[in-house]
Amino acid sequence: MHARLRRCALSGLTLLLVACGPAEQPPAPLDLRSTLGGNDLKGYARATAPRPFEFPQDHGAHPAFRSEWWYVTGNLRTEDKAEFGYQITFFRFATRPEATPRRSHWGTNQTWMAHVALSDIGARTHHKEERFARGAAGLAGVELHPFRVWLEDWEMTGADDFPWHIRANTDDFALDLKLTPEKPIVLQGDRGLSQKSPEPGNASYYYSITRLQTQGHIRVGDRRHPVAGLSWLDREWSTSALGEEQAGWDWFSLQLDDGIDLMFYQLRRKDRTRDSSSRGVLVAADGTYGTLAFDDVILEPEDYWEGPQDTPYPVRWRLRIPDRSIDWQIRAAFPAQLMDLAVRYWEGSVQVRDAQSGKLIGKGYLEMTGY
Repeated sequence: MHARLRRCALSGLTLLLVACGPAEQPPAPLDLRSTLGGNDLKGYARATAPRPFEFPQDHGAHPAFRSEWWYVTGNLRTEDKAEFGYQITFFRFATRPEATPRRSHWGTNQTWMAHVALSDIGARTHHKEERFARGAAGLAGVELHPFRVWLEDWEMTGADDFPWHIRANTDDFALDLKLTPEKPIVLQGDRGLSQKSPEPGNASYYYSITRLQTQGHIRVGDRRHPVAGLSWLDREWSTSALGEEQAGWDWFSLQLDDGIDLMFYQLRRKDRTRDSSSRGVLVAADGTYGTLAFDDVILEPEDYWEGPQDTPYPVRWRLRIPDRSIDWQIRAAFPAQLMDLAVRYWEGSVQVRDAQSGKLIGKGYLEMTGY
């Protein structure tokens, strides 16, 4: 679908109910907690215990689970040192546990949403677009041998494994990038089982590639730029994740100049306290890694940006890990990087600085939901 059809997205998709209405009356953003929680569980597979991962098979789809995504962010630089951040995500949602046989080529129980964004850091502008499609008639899907996940002409492709290529073209901007891993796959949580709340099954299967060498081109308006930098891949699939008392999360993916990578998600409860299921991982320069528990990491917001409906989003944070002598300040490259789409969330490029000296020591991405 083109942008003008966003509001008419996929009747029957419980997770993406976007009512068709006049263009001057956009629908309210969907509630993320109910999208990733909810009670529609019967017949779906659940993430309840660690499982063996197999690659490249697990780069493909897991249709027995209700939701899944392929998510890449990165920070890029042009030859004249202009800086950009980018995001591309493909979401798969099942509308029911099993496909109903139909004669029509449109028959499917799978629906897709994709988001793509580009942050022009020098100009302090944030470009974004979303698309929806049925997982039928060749409009969207995922394949292996060779690998491909796509929605219309937005796609990530590769051979049976890496390197992968990202291609996404919009009226305002475009991505054409090649991703090559510098580190091996990281299995998040307990051998890839990422528990999001105490209830059994409120978990995902989750792996990452925390450092991918990235080269290619971007387009902003009618100007095309060669770029290079680093990207981060996250892959998750689940049937339910957030619990009834959880409101959202703050997710950090940070790549330090010394080769260290850090991921930490802070789950927030409706009473504004931190949830003890918050977790992370610290990846050394050689690719070895260890998990971070709830009480290993101290996160404190230090400054806010006011979004729509006067919603405050923390855009400067202090992150400390006392046992690792880590004391970092994480700053948005610029505040207005809001993904104000069918699901509203803040997603943008950040700088990592030494909290004591103020020295720039890395870059990364921050995602904030449920505000």
